[in-house]
Amino acid sequence: MTHRILLRAGHVLSMDPAIGDLPRGDVLIEDGRITAVDREISADAEVLDMSGRIVIPGFVDTHRHTWEASIRNVAPDATLDDYFVDILDTFAPLYTPEDVYAANLAGALECLNAGITTLVDWSHINNTPEHPDAAIRALAETGIRAQYAYGSANTSLADYWFESKIAIPGDDVRRIRSEYFSTDTGLLTLGLATRGPGFCVNDVVTSEWALARELGIPITVHVAMGRLAGRFGMVRQLHDLGLLGPDTTYVHCCYFSEEEWRLVADSGGTVSIAPQVETQMGHGWPPVMKAIEHGLRPSLSIDVVTTVPGDMFTQIRAAFGAERARVNAASWQADVPVPDTMLTARQMLEIATRNGAHVAGLEDRTGSLTPGKRADVVAIDATALNVAPVHDAAAAVALSADVSNVETVLVDGVVRKRDGRLTADVARARRLVEESRDRLLAAKEARA
Repeated sequence: MTHRILLRAGHVLSMDPAIGDLPRGDVLIEDGRITAVDREISADAEVLDMSGRIVIPGFVDTHRHTWEASIRNVAPDATLDDYFVDILDTFAPLYTPEDVYAANLAGALECLNAGITTLVDWSHINNTPEHPDAAIRALAETGIRAQYAYGSANTSLADYWFESKIAIPGDDVRRIRSEYFSTDTGLLTLGLATRGPGFCVNDVVTSEWALARELGIPITVHVAMGRLAGRFGMVRQLHDLGLLGPDTTYVHCCYFSEEEWRLVADSGGTVSIAPQVETQMGHGWPPVMKAIEHGLRPSLSIDVVTTVPGDMFTQIRAAFGAERARVNAASWQADVPVPDTMLTARQMLEIATRNGAHVAGLEDRTGSLTPGKRADVVAIDATALNVAPVHDAAAAVALSADVSNVETVLVDGVVRKRDGRLTADVARARRLVEESRDRLLAAKEARA
């Protein structure tokens, strides 16, 4: 029997140019798929009253190390250089599969609570074959849409991040592909989280790219961040190795040369920007407009909750403020008016939704409220005092709303948050992640 849900009388921001905005509109969902978006729809369906709500596509986080939820805020003042030592060389070697499960469970629920319906889980914590199993099991239990990006182990900073000669274990990635991702049409899909040139010797780089392409899975890699990686010329090196392609997402990109921007754009690559981390930890200016100027569609990501908040509202505002501050300062220095291409609040909302789906390789399924796409939908309470009164609905979401206003969340047509509360067992997730925190801190003390 067909299951129908009708979202009725909301202010619909479809993010689909062909549909546009509906100040009062309905969204009909049948068996997890959006079948209609219109001013008024009649249907025999479960009705969710959206009056006083802004209805948007779910946010897409294109790069988060979800396993770090257990160690939230342990490095609040860290630079990027600090992070490598304080996290990857201190906590990461101590992680058990149970820690990964707890963190991914709590971290994915954190996403859903904040209206993030799609996640690229950049999982460089695969210290044993049991670690990826635990991560994937947790993601599956939450019901989030996610790309699980299989990364390296992290048992030694020297072994894995300084001209590493240790490749991601191909046999285990093949096992994971066969066991969990026999098709690419489910809620969970597979990617490869690679370290890339500068961090690995060329033989490792080429073998990991070959592995991803053998398995037909996308690649995601950190590039051009901070004073170290910014000097590697990683994209230039990948070009020289003949590895550039449309299957690769480049994360951060703060210190790209003009040549590297052209190489990424010409190869069809995609870009993920983590603006709060980049401004706070010293990666460089978030290059949102740089990407747009080169014909790319940048997306946003959270990166690490060890140091920054885990919600998309923060990222939208960090990118918006940083980019406009940079352009305003440059215009003042040159004594010229600000350009017409200054970022807008609506652009930021599009970057956090449609662009994110594009970068995650899922734009055919999510990112806009378009008939035929899967029903990943978020309703924002626009009657709350921090949002009301609404003059510009896109600006209200991008610049005023916060996690407390995320009232309803659907993923694949399933309600994951209703009336401001997650439907999952939040108490269990919190207990497990707190137990993980305690275990990791005790292990760190014992190791000292």
